[in-house]
Amino acid sequence: MTEARAKLYINTGVVTDKSDIYNILRPLLKQTVSYTYLRGNQVTSHGIGWVERIVVDHPEIASYFTPLAICLNLDSFDYLQFDTTSEQLLVYTLIIGEERVVIEFTAGHTRGDIDSEVDGGRPLPRNAEELARDLRFIQMELLMSSEAPEEDEDA
Repeated sequence: MTEARAKLYINTGVVTDKSDIYNILRPLLKQTVSYTYLRGNQVTSHGIGWVERIVVDHPEIASYFTPLAICLNLDSFDYLQFDTTSEQLLVYTLIIGEERVVIEFTAGHTRGDIDSEVDGGRPLPRNAEELARDLRFIQMELLMSSEAPEEDEDA
């Protein structure tokens, strides 16, 4: 008896395993993306937001899409379909029943300007060379200390 092989996805795929979906979506973490929510073929909502969290195996946590933050709980969706455009960029579609959310990387936006209008967001580049060529901002994260600063005794 032979062992089952791992699945292979090249440029496109329909992914049902939650750990595979997580790994495919992980590059979107802490990035600005555009999203379009569809019921059937009708666009219900769209916008851009900052991907704060991607979680799995936590059914008590909701998925949400807002201009300030996005949380993707993979338990909210049946499967992921991803495709590569002719420009070699990725488009992600999370599907639940007849509803779907299309997510695309939005280069050129920082978290501070995600409340501006959607300007034709672009999907995430597939490789480091395309990403470096497309990169228009540098992201920094500041860690906040939970301790209060020490008082200056000379004051």
